[in-house]
Formats: sequence, C-alpha cells, structure tokens
Amino acid sequence: MPTALITGASRGLGLELARQYAADGWNVIATARNPADSAELQELDKQYPSLNVHALDVSDFAAIDRLARELKRRPIDILLNNAGVFGPKAKAENDPRQEFGHMDYDMWAGLFRVNAMAPMKMAEALIDNISASAQKKIVTITSSVGSITRAEGRTIAYRTSKSAANMLMRNLSFDLKSRGVITAAFCPGWVRTRMGGDGATLLAPQAMASLRRVIADLTPESSGQFWLYNGELIAW
Repeated sequence: MPTALITGASRGLGLELARQYAADGWNVIATARNPADSAELQELDKQYPSLNVHALDVSDFAAIDRLARELKRRPIDILLNNAGVFGPKAKAENDPRQEFGHMDYDMWAGLFRVNAMAPMKMAEALIDNISASAQKKIVTITSSVGSITRAEGRTIAYRTSKSAANMLMRNLSFDLKSRGVITAAFCPGWVRTRMGGDGATLLAPQAMASLRRVIADLTPESSGQFWLYNGELIAW
C-alpha cells in the first residue's frame, strides 16, 4: 500500500484528505499540532488501522526532525504539506495587522515559518523517505492569492507567504529532479472550512476528491506547476 503523510490533519482539508486516502486503502500518517483535541481525527484513527496519528507542530523544526527519526526508512509516496495559517483578518475580525501601515512583523514571520519554511523543512527532513517510495511526490496546499498575476492588495502577510510556498515548489522541482521527485503547489479552491468560512462555494469532500485525482496524475513532466484543485493551471 502507498503511504501519504498529511500535515494539519485535525480539521478541514487535512482531515478530509486523511479520511479519503485511508478509505482508499492507503497508509496514512496524519499529523496535527494537538491531535487529542480533534474528535474526528481520533475517530478516523479508530476506524482505519492503516492510519496513524502523530503530534506535530510544523513551526517546531526540532519536532519535524524527531518525526523524521521515528519514520526512518519508511517510504512516503506523498508528502502533503497542508498545515497553514491565515493570520489576522481586517474585515472579519477588525484586525489590520497584515495591512499596510499596521503590519505586525512578528506575526508576518510566524506566517512565513508555517506556510513557506515548514514545507521546506518537511521536504529536507523526509527526502530519503520520499525518494525511497514509488510515487515520490511533494505537494503543498497554497492559495491563488499567492499568485503575483492575481495580486489585488491587502492580507500582505498571508499572500506573500503563499507566494513563497509557490516558489519553493517550483524551485524543488529542479533541485530534486535528479532524485525523481515530483512537486506541485495546489490551490484547493474556496472550500467551506473554518478558514474558508460558511460562504465558501465548495464542499471539502468533492474538492479534495478532485484534488486527489490531479495529484494521482502528476508526472515528472508536470512537476513544479501551480494547480487549481480541478486540474486547471494557475498563473504564477
């Protein structure tokens, strides 16, 4: 059975991805910052013997190294960097700390650490596991707001952190090509989750099923691209 490692699996998209891969017979390594706080993840752990839960705060790079040591020599077909943070919301929360003139630079650094630096750390720590697998894929969930072409201002910290994550996946497509590793950045669409909100137009089961189909079809020739969940390419 192939293996997927999914970060941020306690809720939302990560939880749905863990559910779908486990239901399809995959071995799933589901990580979350506080897995005991997610009743749904605990239920998946009981339901699927092939799913294993690990506590992991991706902003703690020493913890990533510890997880890598635990998983030493275990092939990982897909590393799915899903964990991410949005940061303060000027409109919804009346919190302007990622708007021009009000920037909270510590907050900005924190977003970069989780959204852009953690995927790099995960890739470095687990590259031997990924290289030893059959599929050899690194996927990072980013956002279309990280597209420079689509830039429209505001939410500066989140947008720039996602742009950096996109560039990371593009860079790694070259740096890891000799190892046969395939990379991809994905916008999941506007999905009805806690981050996406109740007004979102997509439901997680349908959106993640589509995204998984695109991941399954990734090839070395398509490595390093920026995808929408439905297989459309997004301009950088």
